[in-house]
Amino acid sequence: MVRQRKSGILLHPSSLPGPGGIGSFGEEARRFVDFLHKSGQSLWQILPLGPTAYGNSPYSCYSAFAGNPFLINLEALEDDGDLIPQDLKSEPTSERVDYAVVEQFNAGLLKEAAARFFAEGSLKRKEEFWQFCDSTFWLHDFALFMALKEQFKGLSWKDWPDAVANREPEALANWSEKLGTAIGEQKYQQWQFAHQWKKLKTYANVLGISIVGDLPIFVAYDSADVWANPHLFHLDEKGVPIVVAGVPPDYFSKTGQLWGNPLYNWDQMAKEGYSWWIARLRNDLSLYDMVRIDHFRGFEAFWEVPMWEKTAINGRWVKGPGEALFHALRNALGRLPIIAEDLGVITAEVEALREQFGFPGMKILQFAFGSGPENPYLPHNHVRSCVVYTGTHDNDTTAGWFETLKVKEQKNVLAYFDRDGDDIVWQMVKCALSSVADYAIIPMQDLMELPSTGRMNIPGVAGGNWSWRCSADAFSAKLASKLARATEIYGRLPD
Repeated sequence: MVRQRKSGILLHPSSLPGPGGIGSFGEEARRFVDFLHKSGQSLWQILPLGPTAYGNSPYSCYSAFAGNPFLINLEALEDDGDLIPQDLKSEPTSERVDYAVVEQFNAGLLKEAAARFFAEGSLKRKEEFWQFCDSTFWLHDFALFMALKEQFKGLSWKDWPDAVANREPEALANWSEKLGTAIGEQKYQQWQFAHQWKKLKTYANVLGISIVGDLPIFVAYDSADVWANPHLFHLDEKGVPIVVAGVPPDYFSKTGQLWGNPLYNWDQMAKEGYSWWIARLRNDLSLYDMVRIDHFRGFEAFWEVPMWEKTAINGRWVKGPGEALFHALRNALGRLPIIAEDLGVITAEVEALREQFGFPGMKILQFAFGSGPENPYLPHNHVRSCVVYTGTHDNDTTAGWFETLKVKEQKNVLAYFDRDGDDIVWQMVKCALSSVADYAIIPMQDLMELPSTGRMNIPGVAGGNWSWRCSADAFSAKLASKLARATEIYGRLPD
């Protein structure tokens, strides 16, 4: 069987240009899909689409199932009749995402849209809405969770009144009735999110573009997932985590990284046939065509840190579910179109698990230079079953990365290409496209040759992340033609 080589672009919807203070599923998203098509690409990789919590990180969300309502295109709500033109007159515009402004403006309009829908929406649309509600098993718990967070001024669920924090049936019933309007608003937002995303994904799929989603292995403690399923996590009798996630000390950090996510009670999940994970991946595969699993190594073994520790030093490796989980997932869902994020120090056991199920790993070109010809990230060491990137959302842009290298390190990179440094970004892009790897994905910032100001995230830095947006002229015909030519040369055009 001939394996088709594919390539694509990494760009989160929040980074799209256009009206409003944040990218959305509107016209600019379709214009980007057109750009992908014209440039010969067949993959669009995004970050997690969940409702972001404190810090605005898509890797820390209030739900592993729900969508971020701020990605909803407000103009489409006007087309639906749920907003009127006057509502959008003061819509914020900004070159970067200002989350505080977006939250204040968009949240208010989404409430108005929900109210108008419930008061004036057609019977047909309301039937579609209720069908969505009835068929979405996680929706009521999530909507109640978000309504309660609003009621209790943003407090974590463990600080709510005991009866509702502990999910006593009478308390849940009482609060569901009391907060009926707010719960309806949340359900409306999720319905609109699902509707708009489905239309956009269908538009992409028709043009031969597959969506590559992103699934973080862990969930946030202050989430509907933990509140609704405390027995699936290692919590004490008060609902406080006993142990939390992190990674051990290494070359980059003497104290490791203390992430703080609650850890799964894998024994309990096994007793339940991994039903929560099956539901989670089924949900993701309804949203995406492929799924990148972040921190894949945690399924083989994870770093467990006692809750009271201040750093990740005093943790220990604990065996994960391993192949049992993926057998259960495959038995329930069939073929698993998964990309395994296997960066960092990876053991032979992790590699064996990845290879057993045929999941491609990742190769990052910014990690390739300076440690000798055996470096697995160097292009001549790539294998076919992998995805090659110039960099990821956690890396600097390639232009910024090269600029910060020491002179000797820059010379090592240039020597590999036998070139000067004038076009180093596109040399790296072409290097990725020319790799033997089945898939090559390039961040949009590198195609635009942006400096470090275009960076999406700086790990370990609390503020200013996740706010980069494309310029209005980013998806030019000239850039599409340039990328299409390189894609053709290296045999990655769609059939």
